[in-house]
Amino acid sequence: MLEKRRPLPVKEAIERVMKRVTHLSNETVPLEEAYGRILAEPIRASHHVPPFDRSPYDGFAVRSSDTKGASGESRLSFRVIDHIGAGAVSEHTVGEREAVRIMTGAPMPEGADAVVMLEQTVINKNTFTIRKPFEPLENVSLKGEDAKEGEIIVEAGTFIHPGVVAVLATFGYANVTVAKKPVVGLLATGTELVDVSEPLEPGKIRNSNGPMIAAQLARMGIDCRLLGSLPDDEDACFELVKKAVEECDAVITTGGVSVGDFDFLPAVYARLGADVLFNKVQMRPGSVTTVAHVNETFLFGLSGNPSACFVGFELFARPALLALMGNDKPYLPYEKAILDADFTKPNPFNRFIRAVYTSTRSGARIRPAGFNKSNSVTSIARGNAFIVLPGGTRGFQKGDEVDVLIIGSEEGVSSWELN
Repeated sequence: MLEKRRPLPVKEAIERVMKRVTHLSNETVPLEEAYGRILAEPIRASHHVPPFDRSPYDGFAVRSSDTKGASGESRLSFRVIDHIGAGAVSEHTVGEREAVRIMTGAPMPEGADAVVMLEQTVINKNTFTIRKPFEPLENVSLKGEDAKEGEIIVEAGTFIHPGVVAVLATFGYANVTVAKKPVVGLLATGTELVDVSEPLEPGKIRNSNGPMIAAQLARMGIDCRLLGSLPDDEDACFELVKKAVEECDAVITTGGVSVGDFDFLPAVYARLGADVLFNKVQMRPGSVTTVAHVNETFLFGLSGNPSACFVGFELFARPALLALMGNDKPYLPYEKAILDADFTKPNPFNRFIRAVYTSTRSGARIRPAGFNKSNSVTSIARGNAFIVLPGGTRGFQKGDEVDVLIIGSEEGVSSWELN
């Protein structure tokens, strides 16, 4: 356990967490349950896509050689000998100045090597004319041009979004191998907390952190076990956390990691024999964020202040939990944006300010989401990003370019680039 609270740079703290990640085992789920999971094996093409040369448009399949010389002054005429739709195959071979009426997705008939789009023709019963020549394979989708049999289409570690679901369905993956979801336990600390359904009393506040973290986990597709609240008693805290460690891959606590008289979690970590990776971070809010590791289980000790708790989860718990499932892009995506407010106060630590990010044709802009102290709740509701202001700077002015972390994106990035 650390002897004293030496604040670590954010990047180093994240690296310490990620070095302890080991992948969970895999399981197989039906395709209809695969969305939001992490792919545990690569998707290989079981056949060519397209599986045959086909038409990408509604029109007429012709021989390109028969279209030479066509122009507005010299229109060429073709006779329609067959009509096919998607899923049908023509039994005819296209001959000189002949054509097959073809629908989008239908296979090219024998003899034809080009498609005349419907709007490029003038139709008269069973004939039509054209006013331009066509090159060989013009308007033809070739067999295997999208994917070739045996080719890896999507790598393992990919978040399964709707596009990946489409690929899985295309290649017949009725069942999908995915990483198991981590078992996450959630504990709140403090006798000042009451349930959301209870009336407030003097000195009491409602537990907002618990439902908030449960929702942050749900956004990642992860369920959580609500393990109740830790009492302000060290022995009782120890027994409850010890049981949670035995049952969970990660245990998230809110509050109790500071240096107050009733902040027992540091002592609990010591009694568990946990390796405390850090107990202070060079960041605002959430500098008291603590992460420990014991028996392959993460212990995320987040601040009891709502905004600090929210930031700590997104920076440390989120990437670790995603990496446990083999996700190869576990970090929040980042952008650059123009600041729409002044931040003139110097700060020795990095600041992560809840903010509203917008991107338009004129560029990306970012503004604070509202009240931004660590105990703020309202700014969490309004924000979709963090303004990242590095420590050791003398302040920022409206119009400065700053780093931005995007919250709530389905997919992240593969590395943490910010200091």
